[in-house]
Amino acid sequence: MGGRHVPGQHTEVTAAGIARLAGVGRAAVSNWRRRYDHFPRPIGGTDTSPTFSLPEIERWLRDQGKLAEIPLRERLWQLIEAHPAGPAEALARTGDQLLAHGDRTPTDADDLAQAAAGLATELGPAPAYTFLLGRHLDTAARHLTLTPPETAALMAALAGPADTVLDPACGPGTLLAAAHGPGDTPPGELYGQDTDSTLTRLARLRLALRGTATVQTRAGDTLLTDAFPHLTVDAVLCHPPFNERNWGHEHLTYDPRWEYGLPARTESELAWVQHSLAKLRPGGTAVLLMPPAAASRRTGRRVRATLLRRGALRAVIALPAGAAPPHGLPLHLWILRKPGP
Repeated sequence: MGGRHVPGQHTEVTAAGIARLAGVGRAAVSNWRRRYDHFPRPIGGTDTSPTFSLPEIERWLRDQGKLAEIPLRERLWQLIEAHPAGPAEALARTGDQLLAHGDRTPTDADDLAQAAAGLATELGPAPAYTFLLGRHLDTAARHLTLTPPETAALMAALAGPADTVLDPACGPGTLLAAAHGPGDTPPGELYGQDTDSTLTRLARLRLALRGTATVQTRAGDTLLTDAFPHLTVDAVLCHPPFNERNWGHEHLTYDPRWEYGLPARTESELAWVQHSLAKLRPGGTAVLLMPPAAASRRTGRRVRATLLRRGALRAVIALPAGAAPPHGLPLHLWILRKPGP
């Protein structure tokens, strides 16, 4: 006879997850494994990064008086982190559920859906998803170039209120989430593009749960294949990739976006600057996070001079080192405005 399925039976947890559940450091978990013969044995992972049965860990922590009750947000995160489809897909499914059902539990809900509905009841759907997305981004930070929320808020403030906002390198949507419309309300329309299709999906859910009327995020290479070729907006916020050598220079020589001059092969940042200007309506503002070298390289001198002469480049603001990755560089903010006819 087949055994009865026990919810969470196959859910695994890492040593870092155990530490979060118990509110201790990783070293404490290592000490428990050495000191207690009855500490649960690993059921997966590797020798250097083992995984354990979540129900067994829960029971052990409770029996040892190290955990009265697992916080709902931590249990939900463990379910997402151990999901067979992977944490990113599990997070996207959870976002879809919160967007469709809010804090209501869907019919035939599994452990993940029930826990998500419970956290949405406790925090609200949007804050619940924001917490989960933040935890996911923390675990993936080594592989992503993320804009810190404080820097994103500064860039949005410099751009000012806008009804329509675009981020052509949107990642998880941090800059778009910081944008605000008239009266400090969310903008009516938000658009984003990124080469990472998973991030564009997570960004769309993040922004839609905030209540923005129109949210469109699409995957693709912005410079080579603009997903919104006919779109113009009030504001552009962008933290482009730095020092790209294969940004499409040889394919885009005669592109109409190079109104201020063809960017050199080594000047991918000036391609992003001109793409951003091309997406603005007359009088619109763009704020880009840029490496300091972009303001002084000899290869970009002609384009920079034209930007200044025509009034498109309004200001360059030097930030202290650590404001955004790479944290060792004192990055710049470029403030641009689309000249009128």
